[in-house]
Amino acid sequence: MEPQQSAADFWEHRYSERDSIWSGNPNAALVTEASSLPAGRALDLGCGEGADSIWLAERGWQVTGLDISTTALERARREAESRGVAEATTWLQQDLSTWEPTELYDLVSAHFLHSPVELPRERILQSAASAVAPGGTLLIVGHAEVPAGITSSHPHVVSFPTAPETVDQLGLVEPEWAVTVCENRPRTWTSPDGETRDILDTIVVARRATPS
Repeated sequence: MEPQQSAADFWEHRYSERDSIWSGNPNAALVTEASSLPAGRALDLGCGEGADSIWLAERGWQVTGLDISTTALERARREAESRGVAEATTWLQQDLSTWEPTELYDLVSAHFLHSPVELPRERILQSAASAVAPGGTLLIVGHAEVPAGITSSHPHVVSFPTAPETVDQLGLVEPEWAVTVCENRPRTWTSPDGETRDILDTIVVARRATPS
């Protein structure tokens, strides 16, 4: 049996298949949930080609984007430069499976941290929660089920926790946390080939309490 492909090799190969693999638009849940937040410091986990980070930076945020793929990060860096937000964005190559936060952020965003190669999603999201500053917001968006048309020959079994399961896994409970959104939300997804499908996302938004 061949050894399982590493996450770094998998994602570098994935990004090398096309000039871009995402739409370039920010994720819908980020736009919905972050539009009313005051700008501050944001952390974008698994930032890919940078659309979410750049959207935040254009609205006054100072954003750090983390991703395992150097190819994706270089695309994000070039796009940030072309849109005039290079000074508001920092791009760091990081394997999230070994990541531990060293700073606090007003917004920590993690979209679709699912992987056909092994990924300790629950531990990563626990670290993400610990990186939220007092008064800050944690935004976690995931697939509610395997997206239609997405298949993989990789042996790792991808889990799709429900929104309440995610809240329980991360211990987002009062008085430290106020969970403001915990739901499934429908969305129309357009593939790189232009095909549209209706899919369902899990959304968790939690605000960390400010010490009295």
